Amino acid sequence: MKKKLRKILIPHTSANFERTLSDLRAKICEKATFNPHSPEGIKVAQIIEKVWGGGDKAVAAYTYQFDKVKLLPSQFRVSQQELKRAHQQTDKKLLSSIRKAIANVKKYQKKIFIGSAKNISGPAGIRYTAIKRVGICVPGASAPLPSTVIMTAVPAQVAGVKEIVVVSPPRYNGNIHPVTLAVCFELGIKEVYRIGGVQAVAALALGTKTIKPVDMIAGPGNQWVSTAKKMLFGQVKIDSIAGPSEVLIIADDSAKPGLIAADMLSQAEHAPGSALLFTHSKKLAQKVIGELEKQIIHLPRCSQTIQCLERYSAVVIFKNIQQCIDWANKFAAEHLEIQCGKKSRQIASKIENAGAIFIGQYSPVAVGDYFAGPSHTLPTGGCARFSSALTSNDFIKSISIIEYDKKRLAKSADDIIRLAQAEDLDAHAKSVKIRFEED
Repeated sequence: MKKKLRKILIPHTSANFERTLSDLRAKICEKATFNPHSPEGIKVAQIIEKVWGGGDKAVAAYTYQFDKVKLLPSQFRVSQQELKRAHQQTDKKLLSSIRKAIANVKKYQKKIFIGSAKNISGPAGIRYTAIKRVGICVPGASAPLPSTVIMTAVPAQVAGVKEIVVVSPPRYNGNIHPVTLAVCFELGIKEVYRIGGVQAVAALALGTKTIKPVDMIAGPGNQWVSTAKKMLFGQVKIDSIAGPSEVLIIADDSAKPGLIAADMLSQAEHAPGSALLFTHSKKLAQKVIGELEKQIIHLPRCSQTIQCLERYSAVVIFKNIQQCIDWANKFAAEHLEIQCGKKSRQIASKIENAGAIFIGQYSPVAVGDYFAGPSHTLPTGGCARFSSALTSNDFIKSISIIEYDKKRLAKSADDIIRLAQAEDLDAHAKSVKIRFEED
């Protein structure tokens, strides 16, 4: 154990230091989706094609093949009675926590929502409309994730989405985990299907006799689900290509090694997950390694977590804190924690690329995962360089509005005609000229 975890320590004095870091980042990113030409990528395409041609029959066949649950198409949908029963049987204290989390997310998403902005007056304006029908993928394999329903459905509801569809694999006694069903009932989501994987993504995007197609698919998944979403992008909108969950922690000697180790393990326990510590303190790095060795043996998923630490994680010692910041911006991690005491906010202001920033020792990733308000559906695998957390604004689309009167068109006509003629689009130019030929 000790020798294994010592291997994840990468000091800046090591040979090929920068190459080692770049290779580590690439290894994490590669776990997001399959190469479309790989056997797995080809299999994803085949499943999508089968669902396109076979509809419900194909979905049922793949559900039996992958989830070992035999369902008729009439059994795909979870009944209202099942949803209500799951809600009634959920622990009351847990329901109270769920409601508080929903309230926090709703408050935050309303605060940042731009869709209620009034149209810009004048000849050019904009109108925001909610996406009509959204499908949400809720993982249920390695662990039930009812929080995903909150973090995707609540922003959609704030945006005004009228039809929300939830799919989740029947991995809990042939059904969806009851807490996930309870959250759906709490949010008033009535269309829930006990299917998952590529076949569920394909059914949402393409539609079957039982499941109407959606306009957007949101929610995380494994490589199979993410690859399917990527392949079907264009047929539907997608939120992101989610890869392994990851945390990157920037810390100095003021940080507590036990807290850092606990936060690293909270992400490494995902299957897979990535946990990184960037520090310029050799003393802290060694103490964190020791804490990882001490804490990991008490985890139920000890063996899987060790594998994630070995393959996708590292404790990196840089020359100084600026190097930590520079490399954090290169990695563009999903979750970025900063535990540098009074300097934490100052360092946070220098971070340009991250899905979410958690400042100070009392802001673990779990606060964002469940409670604070921002969605925990975040860009992974370096995508924070160009994309953002899922918000209520992702569930709306804008329509440009142009309204010219005769006077305004006449004033602009010559310019428009010149631009059209410069592109050899004579009909475009003519469409303007003709409006004044009768005068």
